[in-house]
Amino acid sequence: MDRRVDDEEVRHVASLARVDLDDEEVALFAEQFADILDYFDALDEVPEVESEAELDNVMRPDEVREGLTQEEALQNAPETEDGFFKGPKVG
Repeated sequence: MDRRVDDEEVRHVASLARVDLDDEEVALFAEQFADILDYFDALDEVPEVESEAELDNVMRPDEVREGLTQEEALQNAPETEDGFFKGPKVG
């Protein structure tokens, strides 16, 4: 079906992901997004098959294991505050 994804849509998605793209990258991603949407269209054309899936209970009991210390958990965090991860403000 070859859907066209315009540059503005790519720039919008990039801004949501906080990714800076130059014009060449925008063009490349627009083409790739169009290909991905075509793949979804192809999947929609696959006929559905009725079958009962056999399900096995794969639950297992919880096992208590030694975890990370607070210091170890925070050692690679870009920002921390008062012993906690610090993330960007959501507006």
